Amino acid sequence: MLAAVPLLAIVIVIANALAFAGDVAMSQPMFTVPLPSGGALPLTVGDGLILLGLILLYVEMFKATRTQSSTILDHVLSLGVFIVALVEFLILPRFGNGVFLSLVVMCLFDVVAGFTVTISAARRDFGPMREERMP
Repeated sequence: MLAAVPLLAIVIVIANALAFAGDVAMSQPMFTVPLPSGGALPLTVGDGLILLGLILLYVEMFKATRTQSSTILDHVLSLGVFIVALVEFLILPRFGNGVFLSLVVMCLFDVVAGFTVTISAARRDFGPMREERMP
């Protein structure tokens, strides 16, 4: 049953915790990464959330290839996470930033790609049997 939990919900929950905590801004630097060129890349809290979201979206794409009954529940829950994130983005001012918009778009990709991959996998697995012809 835990396999049906959408992983992007974790990032949305973290973003909610940070937004409602009030003292952590998405633009607050977490640390700086030195680059071989001699430059430095400062990573912010928002950058970390987006990177975590991308990693979890990658895992969600693998989860979408399953053809089990729990896959439908996973897609429905992913749709719910997207709707909640979209409503927060549109209604609540503290979520009106580029970082949260990126997370909302990741949730949308999860929903659309999840349904698309599942339908394609189901067609492949349960499609009509084709006869192989001998030449």
